[in-house]
Amino acid sequence: MLGKVTVIAFHRAKSGKEDALREALLALCGPTREEQGCINYDLHVSAEDPGLLVFHENWVSKADLDRHLASPHIDAFRQVAGELLAEPPNITLWSAAEG
Repeated sequence: MLGKVTVIAFHRAKSGKEDALREALLALCGPTREEQGCINYDLHVSAEDPGLLVFHENWVSKADLDRHLASPHIDAFRQVAGELLAEPPNITLWSAAEG
């Protein structure tokens, strides 16, 4: 992918772990927003299902996203993800539809 990359990443909490997952994901926001190439990194919670959270992210480049995915704070989240997530995250990459 060339140019800006948008990420939509859905996370579903295990029953009873909704608050813990939210806190763990919120903890990623500060350090991620300081990373090179991060345009925005915003966490949202479903209005109908508090166990469903989604990141909306924009990165200057795929290389910046790849560095993010290898960062220490993402590695730390991976260590606890199994305790918090009901299923693997659904992470999709997007590019702008130019017209």
